[in-house]
Amino acid sequence: MSKIIFITGASKGFGKLWAEAFLKRGDKVAATARNTESLQDLVETYGQNILPLKLDVTNREEVLETVAKIDKHFGSIDVLINNAGFGLFGTTEETSEAEARQQMETNFFGSLWVTQAVLPLFRKQKSGHIIQISSFLGLTTLPLLGLYNASKFAVEGLIETIASEVAHLGIKATLIEPNGYATDWAGASATQTSSDIEDYAPVRKAFAETGENPDIWGNPQATVAPILQVVDSENPPLRLLLGKIAFHAMEQIYAQRLKDITDWKEVSIAAHG
Repeated sequence: MSKIIFITGASKGFGKLWAEAFLKRGDKVAATARNTESLQDLVETYGQNILPLKLDVTNREEVLETVAKIDKHFGSIDVLINNAGFGLFGTTEETSEAEARQQMETNFFGSLWVTQAVLPLFRKQKSGHIIQISSFLGLTTLPLLGLYNASKFAVEGLIETIASEVAHLGIKATLIEPNGYATDWAGASATQTSSDIEDYAPVRKAFAETGENPDIWGNPQATVAPILQVVDSENPPLRLLLGKIAFHAMEQIYAQRLKDITDWKEVSIAAHG
């Protein structure tokens, strides 16, 4: 049975790739982007099965209006994929107030506004699936991505909370946590802090050298089948890591975290009083 999918940030990368995958198999897709010209090829191929809409997710009123348009056009929404977002590269000290706020406005508040706008529809129909594109950097961190890391940590807490609030209404939620992929996320879609402090040059050098290893970048096409599987699942996971780098990194990190917790178990319990 075909589904009605609402994807934000669908002009390129994962958003456009997944939108086309849904359309190919017969789903209907509401695809939003700041510039919908990049979706014209999908419109020409799939006609009325795709509804391209211009949307700035940081504009809450525009988000509410867009969700109303989708509901009117397709009659409902089955799946929300919160994909809009970007990466901000630079150390935390180098990040300006404007840069920090824009990162959080898009990656965190944009996801919040879209989710809040869709939830009344999901509650009314007693069904729906919120899929939030997070990152494995919502579970751990890398240098030079402090505000990005923070935005994804915030999104993780938001969606996990919402999942516990709406489960009794038949609404599901999933956090998708990719490692780096060979999209333009780290290229044209990313921004760089305006400040450049020389003391951080060794950090930048080490980070750049890591990025030169082609094996760390996943193949975007390989994510299509997993996303379709999550959307079609009767019991989707709350969290799904995408990519071998993310999986092996988190396997080691959680083992160390559990060791740290248990090593200090007596202190923790004593602190309760």
